[in-house]
Amino acid sequence: MAVATGYAIPRRGNLFPAFIIIGWRWISRNPAVAAAPVIVPFLFLYFLKIISQYAFPGEVVGAMLFISQNVGNWVLGDSATWRIQWSIQDMFVASPLTKLQYLFGIAISNVLAALPAYVVLGIVLALVYPVSPLGWLFLVISILVLWLLFSAIGIAISSRITSRREIWPIGNFVFTAVGILSPLYYPVEVLPPYLRTVAYFLPGTYAALFAKGGLGMISISAAQLALYGLLLAVLATVGILLSLSVYRWRVG
Repeated sequence: MAVATGYAIPRRGNLFPAFIIIGWRWISRNPAVAAAPVIVPFLFLYFLKIISQYAFPGEVVGAMLFISQNVGNWVLGDSATWRIQWSIQDMFVASPLTKLQYLFGIAISNVLAALPAYVVLGIVLALVYPVSPLGWLFLVISILVLWLLFSAIGIAISSRITSRREIWPIGNFVFTAVGILSPLYYPVEVLPPYLRTVAYFLPGTYAALFAKGGLGMISISAAQLALYGLLLAVLATVGILLSLSVYRWRVG
């Protein structure tokens, strides 16, 4: 009698709930993970409120966009750790999962930790500024685009990291530099001309202009608003495609 010696590899299934569980387990085991995304933007907001001459509601919007960019740093850290230290990525590569599905999964698992920060900042924004339903829509679109784009950037960079020692310095340097140069908390016009030129090549600039324009925080025409939305979409699409081309799914 023939005896089966192997296991059938399932060709269909849904792994996204597993990624959600991973994100939730991260928060449940270490609540500070959820507290950090709330505290860090508020530290920025506190000092900006003291020294800044710009409108506080716009800085709250900047904090929400900053969190979306910073999720990419968490994706970088998780993806690199899973691959280098735990070899979990090898399991996903051997499964029917595609690298695009893996990107969405790890991005979702990391954004869960940022949800409390979005909720708190959203409540603060609603208390200090009258936000219309259409304004919320513009803000949510900007948040989602930056979240997906910088998650793709993070996972692309992670695939090129060869040592655990490189994860922290590379991630913090890249995402801190981009977060500072992108005029999320302040108007782009206050930057020196040479930095302003750099800022206009960053998607965060157009996410901020699109969100704040849609919220009515800056005075722009409908044509300008549409242009900012188009530039955000183009830069995000190019960035995601480049990131996916750089990302090494099968290593070795």
